[in-house]
Amino acid sequence: MLEMDLTARVGNFPIKAAFQAKAGVTALFGPSGAGKTSVVNMLAGLLRPSQGRIVVQGHVLFDSKHGIDLAPEHRQLGYVFQESRLFPHMTVAGNLSYGRRLVPKDRRHIDFDTVVDLLALSPMLARSPRTLSGGERQRVAIGRALLAAPRLLLMDEPLANLDTPRRSEILPFIEGLQRQLGISIVYVSHNMDEIVRLADQLIVMADGGIVAQGSVDEITARLDLRDLTGRWDAGAVLTTTVAAQDQRDALTRLSFQGGDLWLPQLDLDIGSPLRIRVRARDVSLALTPPQGISVLNVFAGRVMEVGEDDGPQVDVLVDIGCPLWARITKRSQRELDIVPGRMVHALIKAMAVDRRGLGNGPG
Repeated sequence: MLEMDLTARVGNFPIKAAFQAKAGVTALFGPSGAGKTSVVNMLAGLLRPSQGRIVVQGHVLFDSKHGIDLAPEHRQLGYVFQESRLFPHMTVAGNLSYGRRLVPKDRRHIDFDTVVDLLALSPMLARSPRTLSGGERQRVAIGRALLAAPRLLLMDEPLANLDTPRRSEILPFIEGLQRQLGISIVYVSHNMDEIVRLADQLIVMADGGIVAQGSVDEITARLDLRDLTGRWDAGAVLTTTVAAQDQRDALTRLSFQGGDLWLPQLDLDIGSPLRIRVRARDVSLALTPPQGISVLNVFAGRVMEVGEDDGPQVDVLVDIGCPLWARITKRSQRELDIVPGRMVHALIKAMAVDRRGLGNGPG
């Protein structure tokens, strides 16, 4: 879907970025100042690399060796910025139609009404952008970008300026874009909860370079990336499927590679894919199967890795059929002799899984 191999200098800041991305949602993740927005702006044609090559769906957008550098308006990319950047003198309908008018009729493969329905924009079509909430404006901005019939949608921290309720409001709409329209997205964020919920592939950036790339599950399981992916909120990402609904106890059973996980009831159909994040601080370890406890979720596994940390705590990576992190005290590690190869039982409270970290699975 996307191939990039770029070298650039933005001011005094060097950037070297080379990666390939499949169809779906690819997240560029990293701390502020890592170079994420600069890479996306080079993809969009708003910044020019010193050298390199950009190919989207087989179309060469930039190739320094062959003198190819398509103008932004000829790259057929949609761009959603942190700010909605709507035209204040146009209605919502006018903003949506603006990009569409510039697209030849034979390339208008996304229907106006489909976008309006997908983003629930119908009630606001006659309104001015000034009368909209931040979340509503971003939904209009997404709709305008989609109606420009892009090969690829770029989203640069589109939720950064929204409060938590507005983020929760707009995330389901973003989730539906790839699933319902089949459009691939490059999504820039430094918010891991957004990444877990939305992304299929994760590219981690730091200091202008690519540090790691792979599936979300794979990258979040790496202890060596904790300084970038977040130590305090660090945890494993589990790709699950809704297996059963227990109406009596208001619980949902999720199946995954490690077995079955019980959570407070989720309003999802049986068979629905779901990606969840289990934070290391919410996982305890035992050497023997615990008896007579209230914890519903207990998984046998083997210790894969023990982190080397300063302070009283240590992170332990356990293979329960897929990677799972646990954060325990160094005293517990020493007294229980938690070392690589040790068989343990991991305990996860049903109430511990952060519901904000729930997201649709791939596809």
